[in-house]
Amino acid sequence: MGTVYAEITLKNAGDKVRVQEGIIKENEIRKITIQALVDTGCGSLVINEDVRKTLGLAIEGSRGARLADGTRQVYQVTEPVQIHWKNRDTACKAIVLPYADDVLLGAIPLEDMDLIVNPAQQELTGAHGDEVLSLVK
Repeated sequence: MGTVYAEITLKNAGDKVRVQEGIIKENEIRKITIQALVDTGCGSLVINEDVRKTLGLAIEGSRGARLADGTRQVYQVTEPVQIHWKNRDTACKAIVLPYADDVLLGAIPLEDMDLIVNPAQQELTGAHGDEVLSLVK
């Protein structure tokens, strides 16, 4: 299977709360649309320092992580980020690799959005079709 990229929009999840509280307007939500490397071997969302600053994300702590080359270090972890792909979204904290070339979209947000990599087409697709599954009340 080759390299798969997906266009995603990242938003500062705290800004959405500030909109609901009337502190900022909807058009003031900090966001960025980027091509992310889909990495099923990565657990979470990985961003670089430039993306963190663009989104205005606060650092909430740190976490140990092992990179693909075996390097193990402690990295900063941000407040939640909203991830949007087509008609699906989720929120998770992001790991900050300060000088990373690519944003990595890992297994946990992929699973939460019910997405899989289609190896034949080398693209993301819904695990159960392209329609978002909804809960019946």
